[in-house]
Amino acid sequence: MTSFTIADNELNNVKDQVVIITGLATLRRVIKHGGNVFASDVNPLPEPEASSVPFMKVNVTSWKEQLEMFKAAEQQYGKIDHVFANAGILPTISLLEDDVDENGDLLPPKLDTVNVNFTGCMYTVKLGIHYIKKNPNGGSIVMAASASSFMRFPRTDYTTAKHAVLGLLRSLHSQLYPKLPIRINAIAPSWTDTGIIPRGAIAVIGQEKFQSADVVARSVVILMADKERHGELIHSERGRFMDLENGEKGYNAFTKKMLEMKEGEELSESGALKGSVGMNNTGEAAATVA
Repeated sequence: MTSFTIADNELNNVKDQVVIITGLATLRRVIKHGGNVFASDVNPLPEPEASSVPFMKVNVTSWKEQLEMFKAAEQQYGKIDHVFANAGILPTISLLEDDVDENGDLLPPKLDTVNVNFTGCMYTVKLGIHYIKKNPNGGSIVMAASASSFMRFPRTDYTTAKHAVLGLLRSLHSQLYPKLPIRINAIAPSWTDTGIIPRGAIAVIGQEKFQSADVVARSVVILMADKERHGELIHSERGRFMDLENGEKGYNAFTKKMLEMKEGEELSESGALKGSVGMNNTGEAAATVA
């Protein structure tokens, strides 16, 4: 996987585009390049953004609240070009807990992190597809995955949810562009200095291992601005970017090599090889991974 850089002028294609965003760094980066933003979060925007950016308080686990936010964004701007599904929280449970109720019976695991980091993401993606389909020029969806989407990271619910985001990217890839004018991509940042990381944790891990939130924002905006990017998973680490999913050195190519698959072969739902080029699991035509 070859690393690449992202220059400021590569992000200028978001000019005049309408972007639904959760995340301050990406919001600022889009505005810097002339884009229009509709923001949502459970926390209010700081100034100066609070005075100039349309905003709605939204809990992403609520379908109703997300739906109302998309309606408001469309009413505000008349269209939606891009969506950044970025809401997330820290780990909640490990499954090793022995917490019990008043009868001494084991309690079910709390699903807060799974609900925010994955279910909320699914809600955003479904709404994004619906609203971007109305746009004659199409657009894109970017999801927040993580380095823990493809690496072993001992935070049970967080890592599980982020693996699921990668699964969502892989499953939707061939169902969207070019069948629909909607590209879907994801970002997979390494350690990043954001509001959800406690300052004490940064001190323990080491500030030198963290990248700024703007590094990640660049990876988000390039996926919106570059119309050739579809099905990518961009990993960022202190200013270095890599697409881990596509290309000859991407995960898909390596998987096919490990399974000794021939050119044009795909996997069926049962894992058996399919010899038909470009056929999906229902027998309909589908694009193969480059």
